[in-house]
Amino acid sequence: MPKPKVLVAMSGGVDSSVSAYLLKEAGYEVVGAMMRFWPEEPPRPVLEGPGGRAWESCCTPEAAYEARRVADLLGIPFYLLDYRETFEEEIIQPFLKDYAQGRTPNPCARCNTFVKFGALLKQARRLGLDHVATGHYVRREGEALLRGIDPLKDQSYFLWGTPKEALPHLLFPVGGMTKAEVRALAERAGLPTARKPESQNLCFVAGDLKAFLRERLQVRPGPVVDALTGEVVGEHQGASLYTIGQRKGLGLYKPHLERYVVGVDPLANVVYVGPREAALWLGLEGEEANLLAELPEEVEVQVRYRTPPVRAQVESLRPLRLRFASPVFAVTPGQSAAFYQEERLLGGAVIRRGIYNLAGLDQDLTERALTFS
Repeated sequence: MPKPKVLVAMSGGVDSSVSAYLLKEAGYEVVGAMMRFWPEEPPRPVLEGPGGRAWESCCTPEAAYEARRVADLLGIPFYLLDYRETFEEEIIQPFLKDYAQGRTPNPCARCNTFVKFGALLKQARRLGLDHVATGHYVRREGEALLRGIDPLKDQSYFLWGTPKEALPHLLFPVGGMTKAEVRALAERAGLPTARKPESQNLCFVAGDLKAFLRERLQVRPGPVVDALTGEVVGEHQGASLYTIGQRKGLGLYKPHLERYVVGVDPLANVVYVGPREAALWLGLEGEEANLLAELPEEVEVQVRYRTPPVRAQVESLRPLRLRFASPVFAVTPGQSAAFYQEERLLGGAVIRRGIYNLAGLDQDLTERALTFS
């Protein structure tokens, strides 16, 4: 009986290295591949540590070298695939467009949807391979995606956009392990990435995010306005540089006031701020929904990677509207809302706006609907 064939997306990190090792040990015919996203001048290392240099990005020439070393050690073929054009069209340009519109995008979720489990799966099929595997901390049981065993590393939040038809072809070898177990296994197997530190930044941003946005977008200073009174309370450095829930670096005339960003209007070049209750929401509207299973009347919703999920009622599917059982801080347009039922990922959507604000604000600034009380 022929061996099942799998294309392993290798980033040069320990998780994908162990994934390739486990699949090889399990009897798969393994092919390693790394997608080149980095520009001609790749990101630089930012610090030295016990495990070596920590890179701002997971995708650098050095990471490709590490991935190839692992492939050579395992005795598997390795390909460096040029995905720069695809990445520019599918990830970077939508990322910049979102910020220009006052949204805060989630490029990692979009990358999984359109690049890793879209373009890369097509590449695997062209090579005659049956599966694509990654080092994500997530589990697949049949056609169900479940949270990873390690609660500190679970990455199911970023996979809500996975095409449902792709699920039978995806493998996540480290989803049932903790990070400590993955590193220990890498040490025993003699993998050169065993102690490699985590990457520290977006893979296409070399340095500070705000500097990257200033270079790519036309930003200029403008007023910071109190959303409850209409009073100008500070000056910002470009509306597109700010995000819902932000507290630091607001340029307030009275910095001792506790104020958070509650709205961003790049068209008028205004950043709106308010007290904490003005950044609390009891619901959201979503768009670009992707459902991996039918939604029950009540789900758990996670609106940020490190934010605990909350119970929510599904009020409607078209448009997608959910009401939370308890207030949620900084429901941010452009971010991902992932839906769960216990450990199972049911799908998700891009947040269009927060609704049911505790201070009575309307977040849809595209319609200039922010009202002053």
